[in-house]
Amino acid sequence: ALTSEKERKIRMVQLRTVSKREKILFPVVLLLLVALLLPDAAPLLGMFCFGNLMRESGVVERLSDTVQNGLINIVTIFLGLSVGAKLVAD
Repeated sequence: ALTSEKERKIRMVQLRTVSKREKILFPVVLLLLVALLLPDAAPLLGMFCFGNLMRESGVVERLSDTVQNGLINIVTIFLGLSVGAKLVAD
């Protein structure tokens, strides 16, 4: 095993509760920073941030459920194709 039995029995406590505002601002700020520093990774992280934003906003509950279940497979394929299309053979 990678961990000992003693390590697996450790119970982690949450240091503080994260506010709703922080949960919504995190994907937005993260995407802005990544788009400025690593523009090639922006589409990949953009999808990640969009999913988190949809889930945390709570406004589009049905759409969020659809994305979490069926649509994620289609989006993953398109994202892989778009990242693969940007690759250059040397």
